[in-house]
This record gives sequence, structure tokens and C-alpha cells, in this order.
Amino acid sequence: MSSQMRGIARPVGFNRERPAPEGPAARIEASAELPTEHGDFRIHVFSNAFDGEEHLALVHGEIDPEAVTPVRIHSECLTGDALSSLRCDCRAQLLHAQGALGASPSGVLLYLRQEGRGIGLGAKIAAYALQDQGFDTVEANEHLGFDADLRDYRVAAEMLRALGVGRVRLFTNNLAKVFGLKRHGIEVVEREAIQVGRRPENERYLDTKRDRCGHLL
Repeated sequence: MSSQMRGIARPVGFNRERPAPEGPAARIEASAELPTEHGDFRIHVFSNAFDGEEHLALVHGEIDPEAVTPVRIHSECLTGDALSSLRCDCRAQLLHAQGALGASPSGVLLYLRQEGRGIGLGAKIAAYALQDQGFDTVEANEHLGFDADLRDYRVAAEMLRALGVGRVRLFTNNLAKVFGLKRHGIEVVEREAIQVGRRPENERYLDTKRDRCGHLL
């Protein structure tokens, strides 16, 4: 495990996971080949008994259950990932991770439908409006009655288990993902930072993630 992770308090969002569901938490419903600009992947759509969302996994190469698999857990950001918003670094992180995984012998990208750190698209845009008035991202969420981060990672752990992944090298700056996977039985052998996408338009956003949410930036 990276020395950066030792001795660090549990981060924002770690203790907000919901109770475990009955039955399988995640199962593959459909799969297909997915060639991309960043490598060839196989896409799997997961249903789950946990949050009712359809989550995705992009798998590159062959998974060796005994090996340490490079993994990125990416939470959906429609405005960044699809619409190229400069308010965040989400698209830059997604493309960086997809490229790194596509260049590796094997790797997994989980795309979780947890828009706006789990508050949903409408609330996220309402939070944007508050940020335009001077709130930071944490203050905006709390003003709307939400916690700073409502995401959880049990379903991510179950998806990895279904794919045969038990030990990972995790691409993330967010320790909540590290602790969330460990909590549900996935061994995080190493954490690899993703330091991309900083721009004048998202500097306050990134500084808030570092200073108030414990991201290692």
C-alpha cells in the first residue's frame, strides 16, 4: 500500500454506505466488445440489488484472479464526461485512466451511476447555481440538505468480485474509494494518483476536494 495512505483519517463519505442488500449485490446483465480511442475493451452492464442503478465495467485484456489488476472507479459526471464542462476534472481523469488501462496488459474501469457525488443530476445543477453565488461544493451540497458526498463503494467491490478481481492497483486521489473497497473485501495493494485537468475554471473545486474532502491533490 502506498505510504501516502498510512495514518490518514477516514475521508468524507466513508461511513455513509447503506446497509447490505439481500442476495447478490451485482450481476452482469449484458456484455459486448467495445473498441475505443483508448484501447479495446469489453463492456459489461451490471444490475444490482443495492441501489437499483445500472453500473458499467470496461474490461481490457484477460483478468488474472491472482494478479494485481489496475482499476479506476469513476463516478458518472454528465456535464464533464459527456458535455466537456470545465467546472471539474472528471473528463480529464476518465480519459487519463482509460488510456492507462488500455495501454496495460489488463485493467478495469468501473463507471458508477452516482451523479453529483450521489445527489443526482438535478440537485447537482442546483448546487452549480449556488456555487455561482460563492458557495464551495461542500457548502452547496449542505445548503441543499445533502451530505458533502453520498457515494458508496460496496457495489464497486461486488462488481470487481464478479469479474474475478480481488487485488487492485487503484487509480484515485480519493481515499474514500480505497477504504470503501477494503471495507468490502477488495485488497488495495497500491494507489496511483491522477493529477490531470487543473484549469483556472476548476481551481476552487479542486482546492475544496483537497482541503475539505481529503483528496490527495
